[in-house]
Amino acid sequence: MISLMIICSLVLLICITSTKILYKFGVPILLIFIVLGMLFGSDGIVGIYFDNYELASDICSIALIFIMFYGGFGTNWKMAKPIAVQSILMSSLGVVITAGLTGLFSSIVFKTSLLEGLLIGAVIASTDAAAVFAILRSQKLNLKGSIASILEIESGSNDPFAYMLTIIILGLMSNQGYGSIVPMLLNQIIVGILASIVLAKLSVYLLRNVMFEIEGFYPIFITAIAILAYSLSEYFGGNGYLSVYITGIIIGNSKIPHKKSIFQFFDGVSWLMQILLFFLLGLLAFPSQIPSVMFKGISISIFMILIARPIATFSILSWFKVPIKEQLFISWVGIRGAASIVFAIFAVTYDVHINYDIFHIIFFIALFSVSVQGTLIPKVARKLDLIDDDQSVLKTFNDYKENKSTKLIEFTISENSPIANKSIMDSNIPEDILVVMIKRKGDVLVPNGSTVILPGDTLVLSGNTLANFEYYKEGKSTNLVEISVNSDSSIANKSIKDSNINKDILIVMIKRNDKVIVPNGNTVIKPKDILVVTANDFEEVESLVIA
Repeated sequence: MISLMIICSLVLLICITSTKILYKFGVPILLIFIVLGMLFGSDGIVGIYFDNYELASDICSIALIFIMFYGGFGTNWKMAKPIAVQSILMSSLGVVITAGLTGLFSSIVFKTSLLEGLLIGAVIASTDAAAVFAILRSQKLNLKGSIASILEIESGSNDPFAYMLTIIILGLMSNQGYGSIVPMLLNQIIVGILASIVLAKLSVYLLRNVMFEIEGFYPIFITAIAILAYSLSEYFGGNGYLSVYITGIIIGNSKIPHKKSIFQFFDGVSWLMQILLFFLLGLLAFPSQIPSVMFKGISISIFMILIARPIATFSILSWFKVPIKEQLFISWVGIRGAASIVFAIFAVTYDVHINYDIFHIIFFIALFSVSVQGTLIPKVARKLDLIDDDQSVLKTFNDYKENKSTKLIEFTISENSPIANKSIMDSNIPEDILVVMIKRKGDVLVPNGSTVILPGDTLVLSGNTLANFEYYKEGKSTNLVEISVNSDSSIANKSIKDSNINKDILIVMIKRNDKVIVPNGNTVIKPKDILVVTANDFEEVESLVIA
């Protein structure tokens, strides 16, 4: 057991440190983790023998739950909504078209049965969100138009549809009959959606109305909901991955307490699951078997890149008047990845006979796709003149990681307080502690140096040394929220007085480039500002900063 713990620790450290070096050169993270797994595997340097597909399937299923929930949780629906229709069509109808064409190609060229060919197409039909996100971020590819948004939503949501197709085809191969397709499909979708809506809405209600005594319980609660969304849907014959993804979207776009800490928790867990997943897939592969499947893998890869993916892309996006250049780029960024390999494991462990080594075929296709397509993405984007440095890299993703936490504590001033009836400038309050607002008889004041502190006032303080500031009696915590201002926000580059902000909404401070600003009416709100706001209706606040 100790030896296993040492190996696991070393693997994690090697994976993390290697990305520090290779990430800068645009090497996809997926490729790094898989190659490291291969080096540790039976044909690699370390020589760890692992061929337990059943165990790998169970571990991968759990890992995908967290990865897909995090993808949904981090999706900014207000930003994604304008391109939702075309993205969902790409992730559903696009998957069907890609799978069908690839299946026919495999059946005709390699003389497999039609169902076996379609199984290859279904397994390999989804694109990899982790690889797409990593490449866009590492290369700082700020793309024009709606390209990034479409790619983000498509790659984050097409895994459930590919999984659905895989299960349907495996069912047909096990002689369940063609008459079962429609009922199975409807059950997968309806149960998956219903389970996600019920659980997500119930979770949001409980989080808003039940206060946990320990802050660490909030991410644990959400973890339980994510697992329950998957398992409950699967228990009733639904699509567990669809359920967990939609659950993540609903919860992630709802107002809940400690949202930032929950996001950061799942960011860490998601990366841990991705390392585990990719490394395990590399460990499961036998590089000595790659040459025997290389011809099939290259042939299928080229067909998908040059024919299947472009046909699927153009047949859908042309209806939405998406420019040809953008369609060409989207068709190129159809990177196959971990989910496809996981679905191949499902096929191997399913009780059907397959006449070819589907795992290593799909494994090679994923490696080829990430290596070739992933590496050439920046060059293709520049060749098509689709770089726009004025836009955000990830347009539909709620990236809370850049927001720094703000410590805010309330203190009520008593009659005997040493600063009662004194102005703020005369109160000897430490310089690194900021009085961001004063609550006085139901009113909220934004103070300045000459503001006199009265007995009964409640001071809201911010600073790094609050623990040493013990003059006052601690009261209740302040109901505040942090909101990032987007470049296309309706209030960006406007003064507060010109921003049409409701009088019930008070901006108590602005965090800008690691500085804290106490605003007044003339303060101009800039893109990337983080507003610390108090209000009765935070939905109204969010509608201001997101156009």
